[in-house]
Amino acid sequence: MSARSESYGRRRFLGGAAALGGAAALAGWPRPAAAAPAATWEDVINGSFGSYSAFESEWNYLYPWGSDHNGSARMYGSTSDHNHITLASGVLTLKAARITWDEGTSSASPYLPIRYHSGAVHAKNQIVVTDQFPDYEVKGEFQAPSAAGTWPAFWLTGVNNWPPESDILEFKGNSNNWFNTFRTSSDVSSTIVGVSAPGDWHAYRAWITKVNGSDVDIHYYLDGVWKAVHRGAGFVGKPLWLIINLQMEGSSGSSGPSGDTYYRARNVYVGRNRTA
Repeated sequence: MSARSESYGRRRFLGGAAALGGAAALAGWPRPAAAAPAATWEDVINGSFGSYSAFESEWNYLYPWGSDHNGSARMYGSTSDHNHITLASGVLTLKAARITWDEGTSSASPYLPIRYHSGAVHAKNQIVVTDQFPDYEVKGEFQAPSAAGTWPAFWLTGVNNWPPESDILEFKGNSNNWFNTFRTSSDVSSTIVGVSAPGDWHAYRAWITKVNGSDVDIHYYLDGVWKAVHRGAGFVGKPLWLIINLQMEGSSGSSGPSGDTYYRARNVYVGRNRTA
């Protein structure tokens, strides 16, 4: 990890606030929790898509819990299987392909029939907001599919239990991106933002900052423009997985594409402030 000054990390956040101008100030747009004077900024994940060796030092294949989740795609990928997870010129590509045989049902609720093989990866480094690490930045650039039945995501979810969850990118079969923060299964903040041509490169970003002993604020950005702040009650001290996946059908519609679907990512970055 490379260290940078505290002022660098804070400029990243405050620059976004300044871009909002007086309206943000009038709305009481919060600044991050004050960092200790000796705080330094650290890169946690940076430049990991340049080669398979760099990728595999920072990322694991599949979901943290295995190959299945809440849609109709089963994830495949390993150090020797790059049919659905590939790297080229600094870009990670996940491919979902429709299958023509019966592979049973997903092992995860709602136990949909498996109709696709696709790709998912998760970062080896977990994100944990604490007194020592009060601020995190999580961001990346993505070309996301938005056809009916496609369900790409770039998200954080609890390691030990669910929720917490934070969805930085989630398209569910159309051109609306869902910024979601789950505090419980029924206590959810969602900000839905239309994205022009989601299949073009767009930047998605979350700034997570500790506001008290148990809670964080999560600021969501699209293409450098602040879109929302959600309170993450109870997020402090809870480790989170960072996941990139191309799920299919489920919440995105029950009739997905018959051909191949691609979801691409580049410049995925995680950084944090260290106070001691």
